[in-house]
Amino acid sequence: MAKIQFARNIDEEVVPEVRLTKARSGNSSTATFVFTNPRILDQTGNDDITGMYLIDDEGEIVIKEVKAIFINGKPERLEAVYVMNSQEEWDRFMRFMERYADENGLGFSKS
Repeated sequence: MAKIQFARNIDEEVVPEVRLTKARSGNSSTATFVFTNPRILDQTGNDDITGMYLIDDEGEIVIKEVKAIFINGKPERLEAVYVMNSQEEWDRFMRFMERYADENGLGFSKS
């Protein structure tokens, strides 16, 4: 079980594009999530977005930096950035992503 939520107890069905960067020193890294037309934006009262929650069997990773991108006055995308400052945070994130990728048919391609 690996899922993403923007509001508690509402699973996001749209699978994001995820971009990863890691410093050469290995001390810091980022994961940028881009959701195009996520389901949470279809719901009334989408001001309930309180962050992004990556939930799996180990627990949850909470990401507070979530932005809505508007096109022609309508919210079309959500973007979230997760900054990891240690190898432990990176390892935990990668375990979540492996589970999430397996359940949602995601692949990895190096740039």
